[in-house]
Amino acid sequence: MIIVRSPLRITLGGGGTDLPSYYRDHGGFLIAAAIDKYVYITLHQTFVEDLIVKYSKMERVKNAAQIEHPIVREAFNLVGIDGRYLEMTSMADIPAGTGLGSSGSFTTALLKALLTHRKSTIQTAELAELACKIELDILKEPIGKQDQYAAAFGGVTCFRYNTNDGVEAWPLPASRETLYNLEDNLVLFFTGFSRSASSILVEQDSKSRADDKGMIDNLHYVKDLGLRSLKALETGDLDFYGRLMHEHWLHKKKRSRSMSNPEIDRWYNLGVANGALGGKLVGAGGGGFLMFYADDKTRLRHAMIEAGLVEVRFRFDFEGTKVVVQ
Repeated sequence: MIIVRSPLRITLGGGGTDLPSYYRDHGGFLIAAAIDKYVYITLHQTFVEDLIVKYSKMERVKNAAQIEHPIVREAFNLVGIDGRYLEMTSMADIPAGTGLGSSGSFTTALLKALLTHRKSTIQTAELAELACKIELDILKEPIGKQDQYAAAFGGVTCFRYNTNDGVEAWPLPASRETLYNLEDNLVLFFTGFSRSASSILVEQDSKSRADDKGMIDNLHYVKDLGLRSLKALETGDLDFYGRLMHEHWLHKKKRSRSMSNPEIDRWYNLGVANGALGGKLVGAGGGGFLMFYADDKTRLRHAMIEAGLVEVRFRFDFEGTKVVVQ
């Protein structure tokens, strides 16, 4: 039995600049934090020749080439495993489509499990890039590289996306006290809405490819906000960081009409009125989790829970994608 877990993530600044349609021309930068909510993949041998795959549905096929789930099919193919006499199961702490990067976490965890089954080792950056190859190059999803890298690396990490497709990663250079305070003062609430990141990002991707001035200028500004967020976190100025989150959300909403809705806007305004210095929807937008930065968390929590939202408490994960049972 092999069990692999891969963390979900929150974006702390610069989100959206990790799409190839933007960074291949302009370079991208963002900060992401892995959290202690996970996607799990289990893999074990069975006594039947079929390949059994269990996720939100169950598939039983003769070999991996017949799998309907595109990521699972391509991961088996890329690693070179036909899947006979194997059973693979996926589970997650948080539902998919909620903005926490579950697809990237799923892909990195699955690849790690398959490579472990083959007794193969892989470096962290290689694992992330292999996951990107499946989702971006093979399946042509209009998404970025943030989720795969954040899941593989773990921690609170800065990522620079270069025009030649190279990715540089380094730990956020903040003090331990700043990281503890940041962790304590970030609060997540589930909106109840889920969505496909691809459906939200396709508009950004197509406009970036068309060199739409409004979209490119927006992403330039968001990248600069990411760099300003880095400076605020480096110096421990967390109140300023919270205000930058608010500025980020205002610009993020301009990228697509489907980024928010009147209910989400009402909840956001309620949060700001009850102690949050800033916040935003995590991920591509359209639903998922509202994240706030607040010193007065008690008043914020009371207001949001009274409004019907569910809080998910978390800590940062510093291990990344890892084998927990082998």
